[in-house]
Amino acid sequence: MSAPSQDRLPATEQPHLRLQSGERPLAALYGRNARSVIERGFKVIARQNWAVLVSGFFEPVLYLLAMGLGLGTLVGEVAGPGGAPIAYTAYIAPALLATSAMNGAIYDSTWNVFFKLRFARVYQAMLQTSLGPMDVAIGEIFMALFRGFLYACGFMVVMLVMGLVTSPWAILMVPVALLIAVGFASIGMAVTSYLKSFQQMDVINFVMLPMFLFSATLYPIEVFPEAIQWFIKAMPLWHGVELMRHLAVGFLSAATIGHALYFVAMTVFGVWFTTIRLRALFLR
Repeated sequence: MSAPSQDRLPATEQPHLRLQSGERPLAALYGRNARSVIERGFKVIARQNWAVLVSGFFEPVLYLLAMGLGLGTLVGEVAGPGGAPIAYTAYIAPALLATSAMNGAIYDSTWNVFFKLRFARVYQAMLQTSLGPMDVAIGEIFMALFRGFLYACGFMVVMLVMGLVTSPWAILMVPVALLIAVGFASIGMAVTSYLKSFQQMDVINFVMLPMFLFSATLYPIEVFPEAIQWFIKAMPLWHGVELMRHLAVGFLSAATIGHALYFVAMTVFGVWFTTIRLRALFLR
């Protein structure tokens, strides 16, 4: 008696039909349950010291007070977007808002992730459940985004109190801060997956501090030689700073859209990169 042909087998026993009708795209990577990772993150925040959560907010505020109110009285006005003169305090405030969003996202997506990955083994436990690497990546990036959002809102209040918000377009600075935060968070988590010691984690500060100082945050980029200017313009923080300054004074151009698209591309690449790294680490 001949074996039954594949056409007569039940659909559940036909591999090609299972792939077409039963399996979802990215099923091995995404379990559609990132909300569980986010819920856990908020429970941890509710139980931890809030002073630790908001500590990163004060660094850019202190820079604003020291450089804006202190050095600003000596500098006077500088050329803003479009060449219009603006006060030095108004020049650096949008840049420090971008820095504040970056700081919140980077802290949460690097040191927090490093502890969970190398010491608490949280991700190993998560991936033993129905969660996939993309669920973990999206959940952790969202929590870093939440931290950046808190920092951005707090700094925006400081700008309002100091009278540094002069354009209706400035209201978009908060969602743009979220865009900046998610871009840095997605890349930060992927990079942290390669680091295995506290000494290696110091590399993050080694990169972040020069990027903050040289990304036209405190003085115009034109003070550098042209070759260095092109290098700085490739860095993400410079795009965030320029985008914030455009919105702060209401100067919108094609370059404004270009700066925003930079972070959209950065986010897409970062989420994909983080997902692939988690899969390589834990789903061998």
